[in-house]
Amino acid sequence: MVDLLEIADDLYALPLAEFTVARDARVREARGTTLATAVKALLKPAAAAWLVNLLVRREPDQVEQLLAVGAALREAQQAMSAGELRALTRQRRQVTAAVTQHVRRLAADEGHRVTEAVATQVEDTLTAAMVDAECGRAVRSGLLVAPLRTTGIEPLPPEQVAASVAVPSALGFAAGPREAPRPQRPDLHVVPDPDAAEKARAAAEDRLATATSAYDDAVAAHAEWVGEVERLTARSLQLQAEIDELRRSLAELEEESEGLDDEIADAQDERDEAGAVLRTTAADRDAAAAAVDRLR
Repeated sequence: MVDLLEIADDLYALPLAEFTVARDARVREARGTTLATAVKALLKPAAAAWLVNLLVRREPDQVEQLLAVGAALREAQQAMSAGELRALTRQRRQVTAAVTQHVRRLAADEGHRVTEAVATQVEDTLTAAMVDAECGRAVRSGLLVAPLRTTGIEPLPPEQVAASVAVPSALGFAAGPREAPRPQRPDLHVVPDPDAAEKARAAAEDRLATATSAYDDAVAAHAEWVGEVERLTARSLQLQAEIDELRRSLAELEEESEGLDDEIADAQDERDEAGAVLRTTAADRDAAAAAVDRLR
């Protein structure tokens, strides 16, 4: 009898858009059994979780290498200094960023567009798998329903890891590898569409119109920014000229100030000499006045 894990393995290997319909079909097949309720409870995966599941099935060797590197880094981390830990963090980010880019390509092959937010969740999940062994087990299962995220300092609580997979028994389960479906060969007996050429021409004209509109918008935007660069450049030249003029004025004022310092020093010397003469003449005057008073 097919068990829940086998059914989940099949369902979570499907394209994201097909999951709900396929799950409900499996529920109908198991109607009247306890398995039907368990299958009905299988959650549709979030986009980031589905992408990681896709990576696990399409590139199992790459996932195993990533998890092996994570295990080695966790072991080495115990004896590392702060500087070495920073280098380790950079290395881990480089690995997860490279694998995330590969996930983007796999998604493109499936006709699935990956937003920046989803790509960040994918990278966070891969990072969690490297720094936390239980998260690694969850990723290896290929049965993720939600992305994972960890600070890298403390492991995630077991209940949080368990909630990220379709069924609790997924931890310890390894998803089976699945090859990308081959494109179907064209049916040689299909009757050609007599309007195919006209439809192709109309589609090409639509693409041309769209591309032309985009080009016109780009030309206008480029012209606007060319003008902005010219305006800012002119203002920069004007400010530079004003700065140069201020520097010249400052140099002249500094030179004048130095000259005044010399004149002040000379004037102070003359003041001191005049003060000495003043004191001498005052003493002579006082002595003469006293002599006059005595002769009276």
